[in-house]
Amino acid sequence: MDLNWRITSFNRAAAKITGIRCEEALGQRCSEVFRANICQDACAMKVALETGKPVVTDSVFVVDVRGVRIPIKVSAAILHDLDGKMIGGVETFQDLRQVEELRKKLYDKHSFADIVGKSAAMRQLYEILPPVADCDTTVLVQGASGTGKELFARAIHHLSPRRKKRFVAVNCGAIPDTLLESELFGYKAGAFTDAKRDKPGRFALAGGGTIFLDEIGDISPAMQVRLLRVLEDKLIEPLGSLEPVRVDVRVIAATNRDLATLVREGSFREDLYYRIHVIQIDIPPLRDRREDIPLLVDHFVALHNRLNDRDITGFSPEAYSLLASYDFPGNVRELQNIVEHAFVLCHNGLVQPRHLPSYLSQDPVRSTLNSTETMDLKTVEQTVIQDALRRNQGNRTLAARQLGIDQSTLYRKIKRSGLDVPTQDGRNQRF
Repeated sequence: MDLNWRITSFNRAAAKITGIRCEEALGQRCSEVFRANICQDACAMKVALETGKPVVTDSVFVVDVRGVRIPIKVSAAILHDLDGKMIGGVETFQDLRQVEELRKKLYDKHSFADIVGKSAAMRQLYEILPPVADCDTTVLVQGASGTGKELFARAIHHLSPRRKKRFVAVNCGAIPDTLLESELFGYKAGAFTDAKRDKPGRFALAGGGTIFLDEIGDISPAMQVRLLRVLEDKLIEPLGSLEPVRVDVRVIAATNRDLATLVREGSFREDLYYRIHVIQIDIPPLRDRREDIPLLVDHFVALHNRLNDRDITGFSPEAYSLLASYDFPGNVRELQNIVEHAFVLCHNGLVQPRHLPSYLSQDPVRSTLNSTETMDLKTVEQTVIQDALRRNQGNRTLAARQLGIDQSTLYRKIKRSGLDVPTQDGRNQRF
């Protein structure tokens, strides 16, 4: 293109990607031909002309003649004549549709029933979910706040024979105990002053399906007694009713508290604990499966692109470095909020550190970095490997398994990077 942004040369590969014939493109402004997400405020050619240096973008979108968005990689550089005078610029671009298709296949391989992750801990959960779903036993899902307990409960329901019936979620910790009984079991007209007509409870609404009792560790001792009878007899008593009502419902309970400790302290009934503790699923915190962060980021970026009609292509290496060294006390929910925060400030292209919450760069866990430094992808990989070795007391075999790579690959990465790893290898330790 010339200095007026008019196209002076357009080869057959460009015509094939965009669907615009060479003769039609010549003389047009490049933004009219490419209609890319960076044309307005992040044009690669404009940056190259302003800085005098070549520019390479990781991934942007152009719109072809049919209106289809096509992911491409763009390289832009300045054109000079024989006297060294700037006369325009040249852009080369690569069609990334095949790359995106491979990325989608990789994502599908590392996801299960809307749950995303490729770490060893997640793969173990993927293996047990189908047999757990196939039976009708009560399940207890334990995990810190934000780990996705309801997502696992929904996965169990949708994989189960009850999937054609309702999944009803109740946050027991958010409902006052005085209202929780009527909310769960319903009431009859006239049961109290404002009860003008019958109201079915959540157990009745979930008939034939699954009820999810979240934060079950927060319910009162009195409610624990009522709930125990429902689990043992499959009978509920709506307020004001003279007869119990039989219900056919599967119960999945969840908590972010240690119920065994609550039982020892006397604040949670032992018989109820054993009744809901038939099968227990423990969801690991995000800090223990950092290798899942890139997959989760890609998942949330794709989600918010659809919701907000954006063209964010991903996170820059510098932005990833902030995520890799953060401890995520809020787990997956916090990561999703971080991505949503980035979408408010970033409208296209790659998410940069300036688009992320400021507390990420101020987090004390970032001990491997100075306040003015960022990590490249190689450093991010080294940090993740060292973290996996630390979690497994130097056991290379377990670390490789958690990272989802072959043990020989881990040894090669350690040797090539000259990583400072524990002197012990942890193979003699019992787990």
